[in-house]
Amino acid sequence: MADDGRTLKMLWRKGLHGWPRWVASVSALWGVAYAAFGLVCLLSGLPLYGGSGRVSPALDWANVGLGGLAALASGAVVRYGPRPVLRALVWVACGLAVVGAFSLLMDVITLMFGEGVDSWAAATNRLFAAVGALLLMATARSHRQPSRGAIAPASSCATPRTQLVACAGTVAFLPYAAMKLYWAWGGTFAGVSKDEMLAISERNGASEIWLTLESWGLDATVLLAVLGVFLLWGLLRPWGQVFPRWLPLLHGRRVPRWLPLAPALVGAATLAPYGVLGLAYCVLATAGVVTMRKGDFPTSGDALLVGWAGMMAFAVYGVALAVAARSYWLRTRSSGQAPVYAK
Repeated sequence: MADDGRTLKMLWRKGLHGWPRWVASVSALWGVAYAAFGLVCLLSGLPLYGGSGRVSPALDWANVGLGGLAALASGAVVRYGPRPVLRALVWVACGLAVVGAFSLLMDVITLMFGEGVDSWAAATNRLFAAVGALLLMATARSHRQPSRGAIAPASSCATPRTQLVACAGTVAFLPYAAMKLYWAWGGTFAGVSKDEMLAISERNGASEIWLTLESWGLDATVLLAVLGVFLLWGLLRPWGQVFPRWLPLLHGRRVPRWLPLAPALVGAATLAPYGVLGLAYCVLATAGVVTMRKGDFPTSGDALLVGWAGMMAFAVYGVALAVAARSYWLRTRSSGQAPVYAK
């Protein structure tokens, strides 16, 4: 029985060691599937972007082109190896896939607390693109495969500068959380009371879970913000690299790199551009260059006040999450040499 366990462990390690050889093939298959998915949606009239209607046929054809580019570039990597020109093409496809996955996090939140996404084809497209971005990123970095005797680095903290950025990302959520909790606890902010906010949420398709939490004085987005801050600091502190003691079967084992990196990359790719663009719009609205639509609020000024609180949180946290994910990626890379410990 013990020999079988050792054999499975050796096969598992061998498979992990050989991942750069097969990830390019998987990326090529993803490219073919993504192009086929885009073509089917194009011919059937399903919107890949936006809500109920098609934004532009050119964007649908761009999906087909992205799949073709990914398939050709990844297939060339399989045939000729990760040459610089091929890696550059793979990185271009990876960047386009990241753009295609934009707002995937919003779809996840809508599925958790709303009645459903506006378009299942668009949501599937974003999920498809996110998977492709991870595969293409691994393919582009396949030439950096660690040696067979590679050793996982010891758990470490991020640099003080990176942790300072994380502090900014954490503090940026405080005004947003205070605003949402004030509404949930019965207060009136920006001309909108708790009852009016509940009516707005119900009209916008909020789920029973969302409305129940609101009635209890808990806001779902604040809970998600707490989880986001937990993820942010887990990327920077040693406890984010090793499973904690309260997990009996996993205690002491290293956390797989993809486990925190996958939600971090999705969150950063969604919140950072969304927040930065929204923050720029708030600046223009404050300067009087554009007019803020009042939406569900009594005046444009009320909408602008809420916009500042929300976009500041999303922008600063999204950038901080991207910086933290990069730090985690670099600090958890395997090394071909044994670690040197200070005496």
